[in-house]
Amino acid sequence: MPLSTQSQGDAEQYVLVASLDNARNLSNILKAITFKDHAIFSATPNGLKVTVEDSKCLQANAFIQSEIFQEYTIKEDSVGFQVNLTVLLDCLNIFGGSTAPGVSTALRMCYKGYGYPLTLFLEEGGVVTVCKINTQEPEELVDFEFCSTNVTNKVILQSESLKEAFSELDMTSEVLQITMSPSQPYFRLSTFGNSGNAHYDYPKDSDMMELFKCTKTQTNRYKMSLLKPSTKALALSCKVSVRTDSRGFLSLQYLVRNDDGQICFVEYYCCPDEEVAED
Repeated sequence: MPLSTQSQGDAEQYVLVASLDNARNLSNILKAITFKDHAIFSATPNGLKVTVEDSKCLQANAFIQSEIFQEYTIKEDSVGFQVNLTVLLDCLNIFGGSTAPGVSTALRMCYKGYGYPLTLFLEEGGVVTVCKINTQEPEELVDFEFCSTNVTNKVILQSESLKEAFSELDMTSEVLQITMSPSQPYFRLSTFGNSGNAHYDYPKDSDMMELFKCTKTQTNRYKMSLLKPSTKALALSCKVSVRTDSRGFLSLQYLVRNDDGQICFVEYYCCPDEEVAED
């Protein structure tokens, strides 16, 4: 592959180099968090974390472990930068993002450090294209302070069942109400839209429920406009973990398998809708 033949001396000038035989494995996971123009990349020896935020109320993180890359070299403990995500996706799909069997775009992503652009070398069928995307200093991210020790309720579902719920609920509703409880209704999704109120209940022993761990009854509402971007991740995923903490903050963690069967994670954090009083 031509990309792997770049001189060693060339590679030494970069603080981060990440290569993939199939660029779709990166572009698909990035599409799952694309709801704002800019994303913050945080690279560590463990891999890449890409974060997108909206109005300090919603945060999405895509985790791409270092093992997913065919080559992953980082010269510092951590490397961070901000890029235009829309531009990056356009570059990754510069060859049209072919899904034909046996046809893939190879990617070599390189970054020299602060102030330098993110350089993409893309190769398909012997043709190499070089894209340089300006980087910016990463903005400070909101710390949602969501930690496992404060989680009060958690369920793990097969994604198909959550897709089915969203297809039956009224998405004209301004909020999605989530009830999680050790007793009935156990796990309930509710909407209040133009067609009236709708509820979708999951029995705790449902075949679609892989884990049910609820310690107290919680009912929280979340703005539908904040949750809608997460349906992109839902569409790609095979399992989803739904967690709430003692404050009612919501974590949706999606398990996504890429084209090569490897596992990546996408996580959305959403704050509860403060305008709605608790019943």
